[in-house]
Amino acid sequence: MEFDYQITGGDFSSAGFASSHLKKILKQLGIQPRLIKKIVIAMYEAEVNIVAHAWQGWIHVRIEPQAIRLEIQDQGPGIEDIERAMEDGYSTASEEVREMGFGAGMGLSNIKNNSDDLEITSTVNEGTELTIIKKFQ
Repeated sequence: MEFDYQITGGDFSSAGFASSHLKKILKQLGIQPRLIKKIVIAMYEAEVNIVAHAWQGWIHVRIEPQAIRLEIQDQGPGIEDIERAMEDGYSTASEEVREMGFGAGMGLSNIKNNSDDLEITSTVNEGTELTIIKKFQ
C-alpha cells in the first residue's frame, strides 16, 4: 500500500494533515497503537520540518507486511551540518517560526528516536532527503 503527500513550505495551517491521515490508515490496518504513535511522531516531525524550513516537499509512504517506509524529500536550503542538526536543541528555525511554537530543535532527534532506521542526505541550497523505516514488530 502506498500514499503520496505534497507539503507546502510555510503552510502551517496544513501541518499535520499527512501524519493525521496516515494515523487513520494505520488504525484501520490494526497496527499496534504504540507503533502507530512512533510512526506518526516521526512523520509529523518530518512534515513540520518541510513546512518550517523548505519551499516544498513530498512524503511517500510505503506500507509493507513487516514495516513502514517513509521517504521524505524537500526543496529548500538543505542542512549544512547533519551531525549538528541531530543534536537536541539545535535549530536553524527563524524567529517567526519559533514564535509560532515550532523550531525547538527536536525534530530530527525525535525522528531518530521513533524510527528503526534513519538515513539523511542533504545538499545546501537544494534540499534534504530522509528515509525512515519503522518495523511492525
